[in-house]
Amino acid sequence: MTPRSNALSRLIANIRRWLYGLRASARDEFLCDSCKYDYRSACNRPERPNARRCPDYERNG
Repeated sequence: MTPRSNALSRLIANIRRWLYGLRASARDEFLCDSCKYDYRSACNRPERPNARRCPDYERNG
């Protein structure tokens, strides 16, 4: 993978996280409900389990 394609894939992943956060906040949902890190030993953020925005969010599944 070239540095340019690696940077592009990181950009796309960040945009996806932002969009999921935007959707969750618009529908009054919490990100933690659909996050792959939604268990105590994986997520130590103080917002958990009611986060509306999270830099570590990755969709479960």
